Amino acid sequence: MRKNTSMAIVAAIVIVLFAVAFFCYRPIIDNMQLGLDLRGGLHVVLQADEKEGQEVTADTIAKAIGVLRNRIDSLGVKEPALYAQGSDRIVVEIAGVDDPEQAVNIIKNTAQLEFIDKDGKVWVTGKDLKDAQAAPGTGGQGATVDLEFNDEGAKLFAQATAANVGQPLYIVIDDEIISAPTVSEAIPSGRAQISGTFTAEEAQNLAVLLRSGALPVSFSIMEKRTVGPTLGADSLSLSVKAALVGLVAILMFMLGYYWLPGLVAVISMILYAILVLGTMTLLHTTLTLPGIAGFVLSIGMAVDANIIIYEHLKEELRNGKTIKAAINSGFARAFWTIFDSNLTTLIAALVLIWFGTGPIKGFAVTLSIGIVASMMVALTFTRYLLVLCSDITANKKFYGV
Repeated sequence: MRKNTSMAIVAAIVIVLFAVAFFCYRPIIDNMQLGLDLRGGLHVVLQADEKEGQEVTADTIAKAIGVLRNRIDSLGVKEPALYAQGSDRIVVEIAGVDDPEQAVNIIKNTAQLEFIDKDGKVWVTGKDLKDAQAAPGTGGQGATVDLEFNDEGAKLFAQATAANVGQPLYIVIDDEIISAPTVSEAIPSGRAQISGTFTAEEAQNLAVLLRSGALPVSFSIMEKRTVGPTLGADSLSLSVKAALVGLVAILMFMLGYYWLPGLVAVISMILYAILVLGTMTLLHTTLTLPGIAGFVLSIGMAVDANIIIYEHLKEELRNGKTIKAAINSGFARAFWTIFDSNLTTLIAALVLIWFGTGPIKGFAVTLSIGIVASMMVALTFTRYLLVLCSDITANKKFYGV
């Protein structure tokens, strides 16, 4: 009775896994974000315009790159490539942009915010801004941008509104008057609102510009073009084929050497692949060729964890233990070895995520997701399947002994 129940559970697990893999394959592939090397994207070269009071230095360019990175991240674009070219240019490369013109406009705008009275006195600037968020319009009005100042900005804004009661206070962005509300009373809350005839998209773009900060100098577009995949379709196809060949070879080895536990490893790899690729899709992780390498490496680590467990399992079986006792003992002995090796690799991957950029960061993110998934699958799902298999057969030959 117990044997039949375990067989039914294993069969149900296999059917569900294959069904999930079949139905999730296309959505995962369609929604996976590919990097510049695999998909191509937008290539923009920005030229810093040196004006009076705006000296272009290496520090200026470095600050501008930081501001641009914040803006692009706010667009939902992952792993853009930004780097200085010469002493006064910045190259921006963004993968898979749906609206290149919108991206270019957000990239190039200086976004210098100022609150100016009718006499031309500047009371508050964008450097005093803490946050900016787009808000839908009410009563048929256009969308708005809600501003929140930091402590110093709140004091300055309170002074500005107190000094201009009954007068207009001009909200100026890049020397263009956006709106000129009349101040009815002093506003000590440190909050303001930019209103006008904004569409929801325009308000969102303005909020992104203000939230990410103003560029230290103004820039002009020197070059703008769409680029194809840097590696080409052939490179991607060959890389995927190499990964599949390696994966099939590993799984065949596991089946041939470990028999029933090897079959369990194959089933576990299906769940592992679903978890990793599904997580990457949900987190909108950008997949690059180094990211594929990270995925393949994490597969190797997942298989390595199974090998460590199975070798301890075979050793316990040779010492005369029953199947279930050998499984419990094998997992207990293998746990800290697997945990330590995965933890050290995970720490290294987290360091790369923190300090790396572009493809390096993509590799580290994919590897980190793979490490966590392999630990979960190897120490829980694989163990559960092996216990079920021990109910199905107690013949040690099926366990490679």
